[in-house]
Amino acid sequence: MDTIDEIKTVITKMSREELSSFRHWFETFDAEVWDRQFEEDVFAGKLDDLASEALLDLKEGRCTDL
Repeated sequence: MDTIDEIKTVITKMSREELSSFRHWFETFDAEVWDRQFEEDVFAGKLDDLASEALLDLKEGRCTDL
């Protein structure tokens, strides 16, 4: 059996309390992974073009306040 299938099987057998705890853990875990990837992309310069475009839009008045 493949790992994903094993995980799915375990999850389907969880109690409501266990599932709630798992959801909370996974949301935190997933957010941390996303944050690390975002930081790596920033440091690698992968977002520089987007940042430049956004700053130009701001300078030229193509932005609105939130």
